[in-house]
Amino acid sequence: MSTDAHAVVAVLLTEQTRATVLTPAAERLLAGAARVRWAEGPPGDWDLPGLLDGAVACLTGWGTPPITEQVLANSPDLRLVAHTAGSIRALVPQDAVGARLTVCQSAGLIADSVAELVISQILSALRDLPALDAGLRAGQDWSALRERYPGRLLGARTVGVVGASRTGRAVIGLLRAFRARVLVADPLLTAAEADELGVTPVELDDLLRGSDVVTLHAPLLPQTQGLLGARELSLLADGALLVNAARGGLVDGDALVAELRSGRIRAALDVFPTEPLAPDSPWRQLPNATLSPHTAGHTVDSHARQGQAMVEDVVRFLRDEPLRYAVAADSVGVLA
Repeated sequence: MSTDAHAVVAVLLTEQTRATVLTPAAERLLAGAARVRWAEGPPGDWDLPGLLDGAVACLTGWGTPPITEQVLANSPDLRLVAHTAGSIRALVPQDAVGARLTVCQSAGLIADSVAELVISQILSALRDLPALDAGLRAGQDWSALRERYPGRLLGARTVGVVGASRTGRAVIGLLRAFRARVLVADPLLTAAEADELGVTPVELDDLLRGSDVVTLHAPLLPQTQGLLGARELSLLADGALLVNAARGGLVDGDALVAELRSGRIRAALDVFPTEPLAPDSPWRQLPNATLSPHTAGHTVDSHARQGQAMVEDVVRFLRDEPLRYAVAADSVGVLA
C-alpha cells in the first residue's frame, strides 16, 4: 500500500539532534512519504500545538519538550510518537501509551553501543590499561610495570549482570564470546529465558558476593533507586570491579565514593547521581575509578540507526503496516 503523501508528520528535533540522528537519506525517505513540518530554533521558542496541528505522527529525540496531556488534548490527530532517543518516561504521559498513542522507541538500538563500551571498560580494567599507560608515560620501569599489573582473563572471570534488559542481554551476548561465567539478577527473568541466554539466575546478594565484575543494566524505577547501598557494596569481593553505564541513581553515590576511597574495589562509571559532574566533584578525585561523561549510548553509527529506524516506522505507520519498534503498553512501567 502506498503512503499518504498528504499526511503531516512533525519533526520535533533540535538542530543538534536532527544533525545527529537523521541522515540525508532518512530525511529524503520521510519527505517522500508525508508532508514534513520541521521545528526550528530553540525548543523554548517552539509552538508545540502549532507544530502538531493536523499532524498524525511526530519524531522526537534528545531535547524535545514533553508532550503533555494538555498538548495531546490540543492535538487530536496525533496518533504516533517515534522517539529517536532512549527513555520515553518523561516524554509522554505513561497511561497514554497503547491507548491514546502508539509510541515507538529506539532504545533497543542503543543497546549495542552501551554493551560495547561496557565490555571495553571491563577489558581495560582487567588488563590495567590506564595504569600501564600512565606508568610508561611517567618513565616507570618496563619490567616492573609488567610485574605490578599481571592482568586477568575475562574468560576466567565471573561477571554479574544486574538486569536482563535489552542492554543487559546485549552485554551477555558479548560476554558469551569470551566464555565468561555469567550470573544474572532480575526478578522478571524466567528459567527458560536464563537457559536460552546461557546464564545462571541468582538473587542480587549472591550475585554481588560471587562476581569478579558486576555491571548494572536495570531501569531506574522507585523500587530500584539506590539498589546498591552501603550494605550491598560491602558484599563485593576485594578487588571487584563495578561497572555502571545504566543510571547513576541505581547506586548510593556517597556509599560508592566511600568504598572507592577505601581502595577495596574499583569502578568504571559512565553515569552519576548528578550530571554533569561539577569541576570539584569527588568522583574526579578517585584514582581507582575510570570515568566517562554519560557517553555509552552515543556513537555515530547507533545514532544513524536510531533515526533511520524511527523514520522507517513512521513510514510503516502511514502505510498501515506492522511497526517494528512499538512499545507495548504493559512494558511501560519497567522501561528505563
